[in-house]
Amino acid sequence: MRHGVRLGIDPGDARIGVARSDPAGFLATPVETVRRGKGDLARIARILREIAEESEVAEVVVGLPRSLSGGEGPAAVKTREFAGRLAVRVAPTPVRLVDERLTTVSAEAMLRDRGRSGTKRRAVVDQAAAVLILQHALDTERTTGTAPGEIVRAAPGESEEIE
Repeated sequence: MRHGVRLGIDPGDARIGVARSDPAGFLATPVETVRRGKGDLARIARILREIAEESEVAEVVVGLPRSLSGGEGPAAVKTREFAGRLAVRVAPTPVRLVDERLTTVSAEAMLRDRGRSGTKRRAVVDQAAAVLILQHALDTERTTGTAPGEIVRAAPGESEEIE
């Protein structure tokens, strides 16, 4: 298992859930929910820098929404574009895309089972989904000995406006 904190990201249309692991890569915990829109990538980059001040950061793991059959639809295309822009923003920290099928559904069910009401649940479901995405990636790496998912490569010449 590689050493270093991983940041887990669940990008949605309205909000982005953010989670982090401990430096040993054992446990994922929620960090915050970032509102989607102007400044969202800058906020995620700031979170990463804040974590890097206290610990080594290994990578950022972004959930890639696939269909149950494993195919990719419009949501996956948007996520790939988001991950490419994020990779530019947080370079040289690597960004990986990992399969996140049903994580938001699982997070909703988990929060509902814990008694969270609709409004309170919506406020944290993206963080919970980010935790599930990251925990699955950590468990997969611990089991297989290899980093999960695929590395995101920013296209040459891509840049992101500093906000």
